[in-house]
Amino acid sequence: MATYANLPAPSPEQGLNRYLQEIRKFPMLEPEQEYMLAKRWVDHQDTEAAHQLVTSHLRLAAKIAMGYRGYGLPQAEVISEANVGLMQAVKRFDPEKGFRLATYAMWWIRASIQEYILRSWSMVKLGTTSAQKKLFFNLRKAKAKLGAYEEGDLRPENVKIIAQKLGVTEDEVISMNRRMSGGDASLNATIGSDGEGTSQWQDWLEDEGANQAEDYANRDELDARRELLESALDVLNDRERDVLLQRRLQEKPVTLEELSDQYGVSRERIRQIEVRAFEKLQKRMRELAQQKGMLTSA
Repeated sequence: MATYANLPAPSPEQGLNRYLQEIRKFPMLEPEQEYMLAKRWVDHQDTEAAHQLVTSHLRLAAKIAMGYRGYGLPQAEVISEANVGLMQAVKRFDPEKGFRLATYAMWWIRASIQEYILRSWSMVKLGTTSAQKKLFFNLRKAKAKLGAYEEGDLRPENVKIIAQKLGVTEDEVISMNRRMSGGDASLNATIGSDGEGTSQWQDWLEDEGANQAEDYANRDELDARRELLESALDVLNDRERDVLLQRRLQEKPVTLEELSDQYGVSRERIRQIEVRAFEKLQKRMRELAQQKGMLTSA
């Protein structure tokens, strides 16, 4: 991936408001422009095209990062992590899938930010469960929906509701609330270290359609499916496994012609091997999923 030494970078010295003003200078892309730039990057590794894709979406990364305020972490670093996720999204974006880069990049941006937050908060250790992560990222939202804006401990009835909604114990809700209390900032506070900015935090609120808990649930499911896939691959012989990996499990699939040359058989034979291998793999994955309770028997 290209290096981005000349990208604007947020810093405490510069001031957040100045950074936001700077990234607004980069033009938004029309769908056709975005497609052509993405094709130049995918087909020719054109670093200038990748650079334009990144800079045109820096505002998106900053807006998503603003949705993660209140964790006691420097906002400049959160935005920097959002930009890392954006660059990863550009690296992997496939314009032929038919959707816009912004749609694809949002997941990568949020994932990068969340990983940074989890690394940075001492309370979140390697053994933290998915339910506790869900609580960590959703406690403030749950409190807001209940109108629980008071400082200090939550009322027992609110603790019970939140625990049931987020699938954790009442003790975990109480403990997490105590650890996280005191870090919230006013939504009407002005952005900028000098307090003279024109934007307020509420102007950068994260899209209500975003759900960090669902992101984590999806990631947990993805990890589980990867484990299933690795286990299920054992059902294939060496040639089936190699054909399937090269045809369906690579970012740039190998063509039937290339594989037919490699194995000295016809393209139709390679296609048959691929189809059979895929069917065997699907069957084995369903069996393993049922064994692990991930699927119910038909």
